[in-house]
Amino acid sequence: MDWDKLKSFHAAAECGSLTAAGERLGISQSAVSRQITALEEQLAMSLFQRHARGLVLTDAGRTLHISTSEMASAAQEASAALRDQQDIAQGDLTVTAPVAFGSTWLVPRLHHFSNQHPDLRIDLRLDDGEHYDLLKLEAECAIRLWAADKADLIQRKLATVGTNLYASPEYLAQFGYPATPADLDHHRIIAYGQADSPITAMSFAERVGRDDERPRKAALMVNNVPAMLRAVEAGLGIADLPDYMVSAVPRLVRVLEDHTGPSFDLYFVYPNNLKRSKRVAAFRDFLSHEVDAFRAGVFRA
Repeated sequence: MDWDKLKSFHAAAECGSLTAAGERLGISQSAVSRQITALEEQLAMSLFQRHARGLVLTDAGRTLHISTSEMASAAQEASAALRDQQDIAQGDLTVTAPVAFGSTWLVPRLHHFSNQHPDLRIDLRLDDGEHYDLLKLEAECAIRLWAADKADLIQRKLATVGTNLYASPEYLAQFGYPATPADLDHHRIIAYGQADSPITAMSFAERVGRDDERPRKAALMVNNVPAMLRAVEAGLGIADLPDYMVSAVPRLVRVLEDHTGPSFDLYFVYPNNLKRSKRVAAFRDFLSHEVDAFRAGVFRA
């Protein structure tokens, strides 16, 4: 079977639509459709049921998808292995990281990495979940706020990220300083609003002092930590924020200093089959150096 047709089928099966598959492959929707139609004619069976809401795999399509998933993983591994045959780290490296950490801490430091490794290009994918499968090489390494739970993944703890409650001077001038957790019942709370994310622990402002009661209602729910920081800066209310982010906005005021927010262990994770990768090793060493340099400030050992 033609690999191009299989790639189009696999992308459509993964994405659930011809448009998204075309965007992933860098070709037009009509080209994807032609490839899949030709494959179905070659196999003399339907691989998808077409619905207004997207594509649904038939039984034959599900069977083929198992095989193309294995083929895609093998192709990714072969490509990664070939890139790491060079004497120096070069080529592309796909990295996934939490949105807040990646956008506010990592990105401003990537010029150091580029200066050290001018032949390496980073494809950075910011995501607060676990949507990029490292074992399928959808990303080749990850910075995560939780430990890996698969035996085929290697992880290194980088640091512990602390969080605390913060507000703007303007907000506190208008609404006053909370002296006890109970005082938060009369303040505007900004909380992280995505139930299926490990970062939901950052809704500390809703829960502190209410162990035996329902969490207090947030005035603003937002599923993006940098947006929470901007909301606090703008005087919308009080939020639990990572200390490393607030260090860049020194005008914010920590409140209820006797009540420390949750902390997160920060890990660098990559698949076992890339343990000899020069590209992964270069990025791992860069991260370790940058975190060590920063640790004396707001990261904990």
